[in-house]
Amino acid sequence: MEYLVDVTPHAERDLARLYRLVNAEFSEAALAWYLGIKEAILSLEKHPNRCPVTRKKDKLRHLLYGRKPNIYRVLYRVNDKQKKVEVLRVRHGSRQSLKAFDLM
Repeated sequence: MEYLVDVTPHAERDLARLYRLVNAEFSEAALAWYLGIKEAILSLEKHPNRCPVTRKKDKLRHLLYGRKPNIYRVLYRVNDKQKKVEVLRVRHGSRQSLKAFDLM
Protein backbone atom coordinates (compact mmCIF):
# COMPACT_ATOMS: atom_id res chain seq x y z
CA MET A 1 0.00 0.00 0.00
CA GLU A 2 1.29 3.44 -0.91
CA TYR A 3 1.77 6.26 1.56
CA LEU A 4 0.27 9.72 1.23
CA VAL A 5 3.00 12.35 0.80
CA ASP A 6 2.02 15.57 2.58
CA VAL A 7 4.27 18.56 1.92
CA THR A 8 3.90 21.02 4.80
CA PRO A 9 3.52 24.76 4.12
CA HIS A 10 7.05 25.31 5.41
CA ALA A 11 8.44 22.79 2.92
CA GLU A 12 6.32 24.34 0.14
CA ARG A 13 7.94 27.71 0.90
CA ASP A 14 11.35 26.04 0.83
CA LEU A 15 10.56 24.59 -2.61
CA ALA A 16 9.26 27.93 -3.90
CA ARG A 17 12.46 29.64 -2.72
CA LEU A 18 14.52 26.90 -4.37
CA TYR A 19 12.60 27.38 -7.64
CA ARG A 20 13.55 31.06 -7.63
CA LEU A 21 17.12 30.37 -6.51
CA VAL A 22 17.92 28.04 -9.42
CA ASN A 23 16.08 30.27 -11.93
CA ALA A 24 13.89 27.37 -13.01
CA GLU A 25 11.59 29.79 -14.81
CA PHE A 26 14.31 30.78 -17.27
CA SER A 27 16.42 27.63 -17.69
CA GLU A 28 15.34 24.25 -19.01
CA ALA A 29 18.17 22.51 -17.16
CA ALA A 30 17.26 24.23 -13.88
CA LEU A 31 13.59 23.38 -14.37
CA ALA A 32 14.49 19.72 -15.03
CA TRP A 33 16.57 19.69 -11.83
CA TYR A 34 13.74 21.27 -9.84
CA LEU A 35 11.19 18.81 -11.21
CA GLY A 36 13.63 16.03 -10.32
CA ILE A 37 13.71 17.00 -6.65
CA LYS A 38 9.91 17.17 -6.59
CA GLU A 39 9.75 13.72 -8.20
CA ALA A 40 12.21 12.39 -5.60
CA ILE A 41 9.95 13.73 -2.85
CA LEU A 42 6.87 12.11 -4.36
CA SER A 43 8.76 8.81 -4.71
CA LEU A 44 8.59 8.54 -0.93
CA GLU A 45 5.03 7.25 -1.36
CA LYS A 46 6.38 3.83 -2.33
CA HIS A 47 9.34 3.31 0.02
CA PRO A 48 9.37 6.02 2.69
CA ASN A 49 11.65 4.16 5.10
CA ARG A 50 14.47 3.71 2.57
CA CYS A 51 16.28 6.89 3.64
CA PRO A 52 18.39 7.06 6.79
CA VAL A 53 17.28 8.62 10.04
CA THR A 54 18.85 11.93 11.05
CA ARG A 55 21.54 12.04 13.72
CA LYS A 56 19.68 14.45 15.97
CA LYS A 57 16.19 12.99 15.93
CA ASP A 58 15.57 9.33 15.21
CA LYS A 59 11.94 10.00 14.23
CA LEU A 60 13.07 12.09 11.25
CA ARG A 61 14.52 10.83 8.00
CA HIS A 62 16.33 12.67 5.25
CA LEU A 63 16.38 12.20 1.51
CA LEU A 64 19.46 13.57 -0.21
CA TYR A 65 19.12 14.94 -3.74
CA GLY A 66 21.70 16.37 -6.12
CA ARG A 67 25.46 16.22 -6.55
CA LYS A 68 28.24 17.91 -4.65
CA PRO A 69 28.38 20.77 -3.97
CA ASN A 70 24.63 21.17 -4.55
CA ILE A 71 23.12 18.47 -2.37
CA TYR A 72 19.74 19.20 -0.83
CA ARG A 73 18.22 17.51 2.21
CA VAL A 74 14.54 16.74 2.34
CA LEU A 75 13.61 16.24 5.99
CA TYR A 76 10.51 14.18 6.64
CA ARG A 77 8.80 11.87 9.10
CA VAL A 78 6.88 8.69 8.44
CA ASN A 79 3.65 7.71 10.17
CA ASP A 80 3.27 4.01 9.43
CA LYS A 81 -0.11 3.74 11.16
CA GLN A 82 -1.67 6.42 8.97
CA LYS A 83 0.43 5.47 5.91
CA LYS A 84 1.58 9.08 5.64
CA VAL A 85 4.86 10.87 4.88
CA GLU A 86 5.09 14.43 6.18
CA VAL A 87 7.73 16.49 4.36
CA LEU A 88 8.95 19.13 6.81
CA ARG A 89 11.80 21.04 5.14
CA VAL A 90 13.92 21.21 1.98
CA ARG A 91 17.33 22.71 2.66
CA HIS A 92 20.79 22.91 1.15
CA GLY A 93 22.93 20.17 2.67
CA SER A 94 25.64 22.54 3.87
CA ARG A 95 23.29 24.62 6.01
CA GLN A 96 23.48 24.28 9.76
CA SER A 97 21.27 21.71 11.43
CA LEU A 98 17.70 22.58 12.29
CA LYS A 99 16.53 23.28 15.79
CA ALA A 100 13.46 21.48 17.04
CA PHE A 101 11.23 24.55 16.67
CA ASP A 102 12.24 24.96 13.00
CA LEU A 103 10.43 21.73 12.12
CA MET A 104 7.00 22.68 13.38
